[in-house]
Amino acid sequence: MAQRLVSVWQPYFLGGDDDGAVIAAAAELEDLGFHRLWFSAGFGHHVPARFRQVLDGTTRLGVATGILSIWHSEPAEVAAYTAETDDAHPGRFLLGLGTSHAVLVDKTTASAYRRPYSKMVSYLDGLDAAGQRPESRILAALGPRMMELARDRAAGAHPYFTTAEHTAEARGILGAGRLLAPEVAVVLEPDEQRARAVARQYTAGYLTLPNYVNNLRRFGWTDEDLAGGGSDRLVDALIPWGSPERVAAGVDAHFAAGADEVAVQVLTGGEPIFPAEAFRKLAAALI
Repeated sequence: MAQRLVSVWQPYFLGGDDDGAVIAAAAELEDLGFHRLWFSAGFGHHVPARFRQVLDGTTRLGVATGILSIWHSEPAEVAAYTAETDDAHPGRFLLGLGTSHAVLVDKTTASAYRRPYSKMVSYLDGLDAAGQRPESRILAALGPRMMELARDRAAGAHPYFTTAEHTAEARGILGAGRLLAPEVAVVLEPDEQRARAVARQYTAGYLTLPNYVNNLRRFGWTDEDLAGGGSDRLVDALIPWGSPERVAAGVDAHFAAGADEVAVQVLTGGEPIFPAEAFRKLAAALI
């Protein structure tokens, strides 16, 4: 039977300017009982210091890169970083790796985005050569081929912007004994129109990215569903919204489909804030 670990995915932790406020927010999540904190490593060429700051400022909370782009980092440097971080905080840091997206890679690096699967294989080879342990990394897999690579050469998979149906497929590919930790964005808002409006501020950007769109098409979502920030049916499948209890039911659907861990992202309508009250309510409903 899958585990049931409730974690947090929140962009605030990379973008927050006040180090003290960021650490205080992470400490509150730890006190509330959340298992791990995920946030993006951005598009610089080093692992941001914020990951280590959060680890240093907490005692039990796991921290994961969600994700570190393999186009923006070098395997030897990342392997050294993970080894040093694990020495300081044994078992608390998880390296999440992903291939990112062509529009972002072509804009922010000198590399051309091509053959992302082969690039990931090469990157993993580099990590292995530098002594990085496969069980301390996870891949942002969507399609079956990358999911198989996550099964064979990592601790498991961290899908993003997916439905519970995808979680079930991922579990079937990963099999038992591999970590499946999807991100699930949510809106704590009982009004249907307001909730979907907030959700569409988030979905609209992701539905311009071929990796996500092609993955959704595999599950039968149509051009009509994918247009205009997503049909009501697609928005509802991707983004649980409503009361804490209704949101918890949407998160539970991923656990029922085979997730070990769900990284909950509270959508704030684009505001760069830490939604503390929302996470307090979700902790009461989920943990």
